[in-house]
Amino acid sequence: MSLKTVFARSPIDPYVASIVGMVVLASVLPVRGQSAAAAGIATNIAIALLFFLHGAKLSTSAALKGARHWRLHLTVLASTFLLFPALALAGRALLPNVLTPTLWAGVVLLAILPSTVQSSIAFTSIARGNVSAAICAATASNLLGMVLTPLFAGFLLSAHGGFSTHALIDIMLQLLLPFVAGQLARPWIGEWVGRHKSLLGLVDRGSILLVVYVAFSEGVTHGIWHQLGLVQLGELLAVDAALLTIVLVLTTVGSRVLGFSRADEITIVFCGSKKSLASGLPMATVLLTGADVGLLVLPLMLFHQIQLMACATLARRYGAQPLPEATTPALAAAAGD
Repeated sequence: MSLKTVFARSPIDPYVASIVGMVVLASVLPVRGQSAAAAGIATNIAIALLFFLHGAKLSTSAALKGARHWRLHLTVLASTFLLFPALALAGRALLPNVLTPTLWAGVVLLAILPSTVQSSIAFTSIARGNVSAAICAATASNLLGMVLTPLFAGFLLSAHGGFSTHALIDIMLQLLLPFVAGQLARPWIGEWVGRHKSLLGLVDRGSILLVVYVAFSEGVTHGIWHQLGLVQLGELLAVDAALLTIVLVLTTVGSRVLGFSRADEITIVFCGSKKSLASGLPMATVLLTGADVGLLVLPLMLFHQIQLMACATLARRYGAQPLPEATTPALAAAAGD
């Protein structure tokens, strides 16, 4: 029996197993010091390459169509900045004794952060969703998050926040610039990228695995496992899992009730259900100066791992489903097929 057959028959998703493997590797052998800096640079390069390839693959008309899809973008932003905070505040009010005040504050912090970018787009691509809209939605979430997250934190966590011009520039350089470069290079390499879909899939999955390893390594080096007991950790995991489950269900049902297509539903589900560790940790450091930042960001770090593993499985299931009969070749291309 071949290795490929063993994986095909296994009840465990190989990609989920790979993500778990990155968590275990980071826990046993975290990247530190100069190696961590190098790994961070490698992650940024992988993310930029991801956007460049998506820019080269997507037709300009599809990209403009994604930017004009205002109903989808409003739905994603409502999930990110309204639904999430409402659920976190409701949980803290209804179940105050499940977590310590510090951990509940961390859950609220998690809820007011912007969406992820690279994993939202990567999972949308894997699931054959509307990638062009996902790029626009995830980017808009991060741009608005530079303003909304500090404002929400100041109101809900009594912290002092401000607009980060440096973070805004980073987003522009890491996301939009590579995408635009890919669009400009499309006349020369677009056809080649379209013929090598496995390359884009490799970058999609590889960038996520790299992000998991680097992010979790940072937590391990800061002694994340020594700051609370197993019972508290289990309770926090349950709260994070419940929060993600509720959002996934509501975004799925809501997108169908609102009449979105299957490709748009995928985009809403994956862009509207995630929270950014890459943006969240730097924001927390600035917004929560003098506080117990380690415990406050723990809910985010655990949520980040849960969302990646859950969405990896969900993306694979979406991707395995046949496209609707009404899907045209142009729409299939926009969906990342």
